[in-house]
Amino acid sequence: MASKRPTVQEPDPARLQTGLAVPVAGLVGYNAGAVVSRTIVQNQAGNITLFAFDVGQGLSEHTTPFDAFVHVLEGRARVLIGGKPIDAGAGEVLLMPALVPHAVQAPQRFKMLLVMMRGAT
Repeated sequence: MASKRPTVQEPDPARLQTGLAVPVAGLVGYNAGAVVSRTIVQNQAGNITLFAFDVGQGLSEHTTPFDAFVHVLEGRARVLIGGKPIDAGAGEVLLMPALVPHAVQAPQRFKMLLVMMRGAT
């Protein structure tokens, strides 16, 4: 009797999988005239979301109850925190504090990784 060899499935590069290193910017794509978002982790502690902004797109001013860590993956972003503009490029990070109004603008196409963390209760 021949033994069965286990089937090896190739990882899907469009999905985040435990224990698999993937190029994070490739998990979300650009769409003309739009902001594309993809939540890759979400639980009670917070969430991790990838964004791809086409040039001229953005998120209007808002607040959240979370501290937010932004990592620009590609391109350049303009982030307003409490009315103060901050320009950030690929490889740069910034912290947006909870309950402070902020907005995001795309002077050029860019991708960012957003990590939102719930504070201690």
